[in-house]
Amino acid sequence: MICWFPRLTAFLIVAPILMGFVGTLLPAFGYLPAIGGTTLTLAPWGALFATPGLDAAMFLSLWIGTATTLFTFTLVIFFSASWSGTRLGGAITRFLSPLVSVPPVAMAAGIAFLLGPSGWIFRALSPWATGFTAPPDFLLPQDRWGFSMIGGLMVKEVPFLFLMTLAAVGQEETKRAFQVGRSLGYGRMIAWIKIVLPAIYPQIRWPLYALLAYSASVVDVAMILGPTTPPPLSALVTRWFFDPDLSLRFVAAAAALLQSILVLSLILVWYAGERMVALFAGAWLRRGGRGAGGAIAAALAAGGMMAAIAVAVFGAGAMILWSVSTTWRFPNLTPTKLTLGNWAAGGAMLGNAIANTVLVAGASTSIALLLAIGLLEHAARRGGASSRGLAFFIYLPLLVPQIGFLFGIQMLLIRLGFDGTWVALLWTHLLYVLPYVILALAGPYRRLDPRYAQIALSLGASQARALWRIKLPILLRPVLVAAALGFSVSAGQYLPTLFAGAGRISTLITESVGLATSGDRRLLGVATVWQLVLPLLAFTIAAFIPAIVFRHRRALRPL
Repeated sequence: MICWFPRLTAFLIVAPILMGFVGTLLPAFGYLPAIGGTTLTLAPWGALFATPGLDAAMFLSLWIGTATTLFTFTLVIFFSASWSGTRLGGAITRFLSPLVSVPPVAMAAGIAFLLGPSGWIFRALSPWATGFTAPPDFLLPQDRWGFSMIGGLMVKEVPFLFLMTLAAVGQEETKRAFQVGRSLGYGRMIAWIKIVLPAIYPQIRWPLYALLAYSASVVDVAMILGPTTPPPLSALVTRWFFDPDLSLRFVAAAAALLQSILVLSLILVWYAGERMVALFAGAWLRRGGRGAGGAIAAALAAGGMMAAIAVAVFGAGAMILWSVSTTWRFPNLTPTKLTLGNWAAGGAMLGNAIANTVLVAGASTSIALLLAIGLLEHAARRGGASSRGLAFFIYLPLLVPQIGFLFGIQMLLIRLGFDGTWVALLWTHLLYVLPYVILALAGPYRRLDPRYAQIALSLGASQARALWRIKLPILLRPVLVAAALGFSVSAGQYLPTLFAGAGRISTLITESVGLATSGDRRLLGVATVWQLVLPLLAFTIAAFIPAIVFRHRRALRPL
């Protein structure tokens, strides 16, 4: 049965994306009989390009996606080159790792309060430094150039890209090459950039493309931190899809395809940049400069990482305070009165959303875990060949803008009578949970010594028995960590819940976005804290269970 897992996974990932694109492509050219579109026409594109502010919305998507990816990549590379293997690098890694599990909306809500005119930064500086006794009239965090959105995305994506880089650097061949470079007199930073980076870049290329696509097309973060007049293209498309005027569905479908074209163009430009760097960097690599300096770059990289951690921690702290505050007037640094009444009101309002979040995240993660184990076991029995062939399909949902095909999936689900059902919601969440579960589990699965299973087979055990009785017990810790990561990814899915749930299945993420745009910070604080608590609880369970199971087997702890 193990040979069916690659086919099944490819079907579950590729089929909905292809069908979703077809379902978006036809309305983009005027064909959607359900609302009167019975002929193919270019009228939706004409209406789209006649929309005021479209060029600015396109520019914002391109600018925010490119800047976020470039700044994140630069920060991660310079920090890894300067501090990997040091005490400071280890300490920052321990602080960054939990941030991967924080849902984007929870992070964005905290950052919005930090940067806002009545946020903690202005409160800390007022009135003694700024003279403000009332919130200033600044357009923050939704500034017109999207700098606050870029910063918020970086805080979320730096931990992800850093952990991907860390996993690639951890290979023994890379470590030995770096040590050889250092022994030849190269400085730490230049040795890492000249020797390690060319070796690991092919392994972090797909995560970089995924980061680029996400940053250029994210919707929920754009609705909280992004500009509003006009918004980035993805937020504008979402607004059109849910407008009461049904004729805007045609324009929205055309804009969704335009968003996909922009993201594909960005990835191609980035790839062309890779080729250019590879072409012109060869002479620099061969010239042999040992570059003993780099202290300023190292200090800036460490400061950038610390700033990302500080923003995340203070943002979470601010939302925790809002969740228990009654009165918090500017410029007071803390609330004047605390209460648990917000939690009582939030519990009554959010109880169903919390239950739905746990159910859909738990179910989608369980399915993803089963598929991931089957895929990795199939790859292990074939010497890793199948894992390389499936890499593109695994990353496909992360490379394609959600807005580009989810509308088509919704149209298909309506035709089949599955819209607003749990089956539809689980399927769309699985598209995004599965890649992260595989990414988290692939490294430990590859590092597992194959001789354990070989000994079991030589003693007469079947392949299935060796998997369930030998491999998975040894891999219990990474399996549970992958499950916790999948749970947190599912809990942060906004657009899949919005389209597949059809407004009938609400989760914490959909309620949080609504509260963020309504301005009710107290209930938003409660919802945000719940978004932080649920993934934290999942990771706590993932750490607690192996600690009990392996309490008499300390040699298994490194796995």
